[in-house]
Formats: sequence, C-alpha cells, structure tokens
Amino acid sequence: MTGVDPASLDDQQLLKELESIHRTRHDTLLYGSSDALAAHNARLAELEGEYLRRNPRRHVTRGRTREGARAREE
Repeated sequence: MTGVDPASLDDQQLLKELESIHRTRHDTLLYGSSDALAAHNARLAELEGEYLRRNPRRHVTRGRTREGARAREE
C-alpha cells in the first residue's frame, strides 16, 4: 500500500484524498507508466472502498441510475 491507511483518515481527509486522486486520474491513465497506473488503481480502490464502507446509504441521484438514464433518453 502507498500512502496513509484510508481507515485512519477522518472524513474530511478522506474526501480530500479522493478529490486529489480523481483530479490526477486522467493524466495517469493517458501518460503514466503501467506501474504508475497500477499504483493509482490500487490507491483509488482503497480510498473509494473506505468511502463506501463509511457511507453505505449515501444519496444516489436518480439520473445516475440505469432507470434514471433511460428516462432521460425517452
């Protein structure tokens, strides 16, 4: 694992880490080495997994579901 254990971050720190890794995602995908992309994928999964563990009932916008997307197409 690279970085601080996500479970040890408070909610604000976790969100800050998630914002940072999402901000760098596109450049890592396009220009990073295979190792850099693998490390990014692993860290992203750790951070997102911790967020989902803490927020199992997070608000999901209807438009972000399959049903909601299909309704927009009609």
